[in-house]
Amino acid sequence: MRIHTGEKPFTCDKCGKSFTQSFSFKVHMNIHTGEKPHTCDQCGKSFTRKESLMTHMRIHTGEKPFTCNQCGKSFAHLANLRVHMNIHTGEKPYKCSHCDKRFSQSTSLKKHEMIHTGEKPYTCDQCGKNFARKGILMTHMRVHTGDKLYTCDQCGKSLKFKYSLVVHMRVHTGEKSFTCDQCGKSFTQSASLRKHMNIHTGEKLYSCEQCDKTFLRASVLKKHLRVHTKEKPHSCYLCGKSLSFSILKEHQKMHTAVGEYMCSECEKTFTTASSLKLHESIHTGEKPHKCSHCDKRFSRSTHLKTHERIHTGEKPYKCSHCDKRFSHSSSLKTHERIHTTEKLLSLH
Repeated sequence: MRIHTGEKPFTCDKCGKSFTQSFSFKVHMNIHTGEKPHTCDQCGKSFTRKESLMTHMRIHTGEKPFTCNQCGKSFAHLANLRVHMNIHTGEKPYKCSHCDKRFSQSTSLKKHEMIHTGEKPYTCDQCGKNFARKGILMTHMRVHTGDKLYTCDQCGKSLKFKYSLVVHMRVHTGEKSFTCDQCGKSFTQSASLRKHMNIHTGEKLYSCEQCDKTFLRASVLKKHLRVHTKEKPHSCYLCGKSLSFSILKEHQKMHTAVGEYMCSECEKTFTTASSLKLHESIHTGEKPHKCSHCDKRFSRSTHLKTHERIHTGEKPYKCSHCDKRFSHSSSLKTHERIHTTEKLLSLH
């Protein structure tokens, strides 16, 4: 009759909540006492209510008693089925208080609103970096731990991130998902396609601060900067001479390789076919490289490039002591002796 009368004679002396049945009152009291009399025999986890234990047991049994009548998908909890039903009804009851976007789940709304609030509650205890989601923090932690959870089943290589494995697998499958709409060339990574597109657009995003020369790629700019810094990071292991990487290999052949390529005119030998070809132009008089500004011709492309600076006025070599610029590296070298001489004189 208490259902009809609304009588609740059992009152909690801790929080004042009242109950119609003594059993419900006893279950409620476990919240305050912390008592959890119902224990899972599979994993040892304890619960205050028997119903909670029964629901928990579905994790171990795999039981999913709540089935969607639209698509047949089953769920362990009724609450999950209710949330799922929003997919079919299209209902999105949770609206963002900052914009008009709506969501079918409250958790999705909470994650979205962090975009507006800038809230990043998850902090890395190694570097202090903050993240909006726990999953992103856990992924980030691999940078510090070095954990490589994703292993390639083709070659055994391990990687830190799932996306890295997806990209790596294209090495084995040969898949090239990113295709240039200008020439049809395909690439395994979107970043490679973006770099390639600069060839068609002519866009040179990387500019030298010393001579204002621009380049399609950062790696080419990095190599170019050695012209100004005079940096020669690669040393010949035979004579110790410092050289740029591009000519180190050819230089080392001077020490180790036999001249396999012989000139038919003078019998001089060379370590590479390209060196022989350049030499032979002395005998043939061939000058295949023509200036686009005048009729002068050259046997080497490097000589043509140097010559064309007369017409373009380009002066890529800047003095590190003053603002004077030069079209030839040799002219810069001669000029810089003025500063070194001045420096020596000032010491006396």
